[in-house]
Amino acid sequence: MESENSKKLKDFFGREYESLRVYVNTKISDTVNRDAEDIIQDVALKLFSGADRYAPINNVAGFVYRSIRNKIIDVIRTSKKTDSITIDTDLLELIDVVQQSSNSYTSDEMILILKKCINVLKPAYRDIIIAVDFEGYSYKEISEETGISVGTLMSRRHRAIGILYKTIEKEINKHKISIS
Repeated sequence: MESENSKKLKDFFGREYESLRVYVNTKISDTVNRDAEDIIQDVALKLFSGADRYAPINNVAGFVYRSIRNKIIDVIRTSKKTDSITIDTDLLELIDVVQQSSNSYTSDEMILILKKCINVLKPAYRDIIIAVDFEGYSYKEISEETGISVGTLMSRRHRAIGILYKTIEKEINKHKISIS
């Protein structure tokens, strides 16, 4: 009989596989010894094989993204081609903070909070977060398309992540107060 954790993981991977692939692709390049598909499959295998040993998983998205993030870090540490890896520690840290703050939230609630917070960013910030972190575009591709310099795009994204972090923190605190 399939455990509750296995059901949650199966449902999440079924719904979010493409998002996971895009996420991994934005963190590493395919020239690394492994590609995004390999990393996701390794993580999925490990999670499914140990699903019965875990306590009930309440925040499936946080659990899976944290596992993938840890696998990416492992790949980076063991890879000899570190110059070909692109990893953005700002967003990984933001995800960690969101996950740590969201232990009392379900994955769906956290997704709604994240979407709400992204939507209130000013358009230039919202667009760069969506393009780089969710659609997987490189700064160079965006620069060629928009004519905005790579440095400006990187700066906008850095500021956007800072604002997003504060907005998410306020939103979570607001919900904690209203839940109590």
